[in-house]
Amino acid sequence: MRILVFSDIHGDLAALEALLDREADLYIAAGDLVSWGRGLDAFGPPLRRRAPRVWVLPGNHEHESGIEAFCQRYGLNALHGRHFELDGWRIAGLGHSSPTPFNTPGEYTEEELAERLRPFSGLKPLILVCHCPPLGTPLDRAAFGRHLGSRAVRDFLEREQPAWFACGHIHEAPYRTGGSWIDRMGDTWLFNPGKQIGDVPARIEIDLDARVARWITFDGVDERSLS
Repeated sequence: MRILVFSDIHGDLAALEALLDREADLYIAAGDLVSWGRGLDAFGPPLRRRAPRVWVLPGNHEHESGIEAFCQRYGLNALHGRHFELDGWRIAGLGHSSPTPFNTPGEYTEEELAERLRPFSGLKPLILVCHCPPLGTPLDRAAFGRHLGSRAVRDFLEREQPAWFACGHIHEAPYRTGGSWIDRMGDTWLFNPGKQIGDVPARIEIDLDARVARWITFDGVDERSLS
């Protein structure tokens, strides 16, 4: 099974079309299709051509209620706060982010994130996708050496040890010194595709059968064996 994970398109329809031209068994939009919730309906028709294989999370720039209604309108799957089973895997998702300085539409307190993650406890084998990365990792590395991820997400990963975890939110993490698109926390592989402006939108392709992850950007393909 091949999973394509992308995040933080922020209104770039051309990037979305390029992503959906790739063949995958599952497409997961990990949040922030748009900015400030504006113009979301323009993204419905492109995503619908890959339905029902498309699952969508709200980022911090969308509210969960808006994404829920959007998915109903276009025959897509809302992943926020849900989990499903496919090919023996449990796949779960939680959107929104921890608090930001910008008061965006989709923010939770750390306590709310912890509460919303709790229903996923005990799911095995688990693939978890969140908009927000775990705190203090290469996936949440921002400018000036800051880490802007979630303590609640990190606590869940350390405790539950899902097989795979993917996120978005911190656009620059893979490109910063000390940052990366890939990391490991115990038995859990962690991924953040980041955001890159250009003809080849950043994305993660996970091949579960081959146990390979690929980070694809306009700089090329970085492929890692996950054995």
